[in-house]
Amino acid sequence: MERISDLERKYVNEALDNAFATSKNSIFNSRLEKEFAEYFGMKYAIGSSNGTATLHQAVAALGIKPGDEVIAPALTMASSSFGIIMAGVNPVFADSDRDTFQISAESIEKCITPNTKAIMAVALYGFCPDYDKIIEICKKHNLYLIEDNAEAFGAKYKGKLVGTFGDFSSFSFQASKHLTTGEGGMLLTNNLEFADEARRFGCLGYGSVGATKQKISRNDIQDPAYFRHVSVGFNYRMSELQAACALGQLQRADELVGNHKNCAKIFDEAVKGQNLLIPEKAPEGCESSYWTYCCVLNTDKPEKDWYEFRDLFQKNGGDPYYAAWKLSYQEPAFQNIVHNQPGIWQSYEPGLCPNSEYLQLRMIQLKTNYWNLDECKQQAEILHKTINEFQR
Repeated sequence: MERISDLERKYVNEALDNAFATSKNSIFNSRLEKEFAEYFGMKYAIGSSNGTATLHQAVAALGIKPGDEVIAPALTMASSSFGIIMAGVNPVFADSDRDTFQISAESIEKCITPNTKAIMAVALYGFCPDYDKIIEICKKHNLYLIEDNAEAFGAKYKGKLVGTFGDFSSFSFQASKHLTTGEGGMLLTNNLEFADEARRFGCLGYGSVGATKQKISRNDIQDPAYFRHVSVGFNYRMSELQAACALGQLQRADELVGNHKNCAKIFDEAVKGQNLLIPEKAPEGCESSYWTYCCVLNTDKPEKDWYEFRDLFQKNGGDPYYAAWKLSYQEPAFQNIVHNQPGIWQSYEPGLCPNSEYLQLRMIQLKTNYWNLDECKQQAEILHKTINEFQR
């Protein structure tokens, strides 16, 4: 199968044929948002320039203010927390579950303070956290739930698509994601007020845009008495070219996600019957869409063994694989800048999130975006060989 098919090329060429005419500059955005919302059974979808911008929009649209706190996992790309920080809000880091790698509901409970306003639940590597427990916490403490599903398009929790549980859910169309436009993002919500605010925040604060209205009318633009900006906002709008490509990808979504799952099944066979690589365990009720095939190297010497296993895998012909990102609070931007912001009460020292620190040193992420499954089978054979050789 192809990563980019003739369908995406057709739509992109149609968008180019429109020559970016103002009157035609939201045709594909409108189609994409309508079909994206329908795919998930949600009321409103709002396209954006990327999956970090969507998180910024979500936090701002919920009315979360400076001095407030949003709980997020430490084990994820720092861009999740950047969406919080850009809104002037303080991130509070929760630990992960050692087996599922997902944000821990028990750790979330320990992070709640009178300033907590929301939980940002990141669905990592195609899996998802225990939403039943997290939703229960949100109801108990009157908190908003923001889903960051950049890596989990097509995943399900107890039969429902991930992306249908939060006050907002965010998706990314970055190049490595299940669906791609090179860069791009999408927000989903069922709340009209939230959708209006998110659209306005991502459209420079224009007063006449809203949940289902993406543009200022020509009459408004040409009216010298028209006040455009009713609030401060950013230009996070998705381009027509991005939307055209994303529409084609969305219409092939089941095929694209299915390919990731097929690759995961092949790797499942390669790691069966050994205990050197421990695959990520699905929380009860979770059906993964396998953005990557994620394992932990079972070793007491990760600083040495992680590199030796990687080198042996590549020597045997394996493709380069990914580590886990540094934990957000370990990154220099957080150590040197965020940690010094008013209201930050956590100490960004070793031991803050012990499970996350354990996992981060040992994580191995294998690609599941092989569009030729024969290539994936070859990599699985190399992986199996490498495991056997490493254990000798």
